[in-house]
Amino acid sequence: QVQLVESGGGLVQTGGSLRLSCVASGFINTGDCLGWFRQAPGKEREAVATITVGGSRIDYVDSVKGRFTISQDSGKNTVYLQMNSLKTEDTAMYYCAAKAFWCSWSPADFSYWGQGTQVTVSS
Repeated sequence: QVQLVESGGGLVQTGGSLRLSCVASGFINTGDCLGWFRQAPGKEREAVATITVGGSRIDYVDSVKGRFTISQDSGKNTVYLQMNSLKTEDTAMYYCAAKAFWCSWSPADFSYWGQGTQVTVSS
């Protein structure tokens, strides 16, 4: 079992920054995948960024490239999402998720989810 707890969401103005954190506990191995997903009202959940535990591979959705950075602190079993130059279209509930083995871009492939943290970007 893996437990994930997100924090760091909030209300920010366009162009601002937020850093999301996700503390993972349980059985996580090097090579497993941690990801950040988001879901806006009326829209499907989408992958934002993924990182393999150990950091060998990182991927971003095109809409956040150059603005968001995913990273991890293995000593703290924590994955971060630094979000800069935020736009109103980034407004969503953000979820941390985990899966075994290789990373995937599909939410259906992830077995473990956090409760989510709300990010609201105002114009």
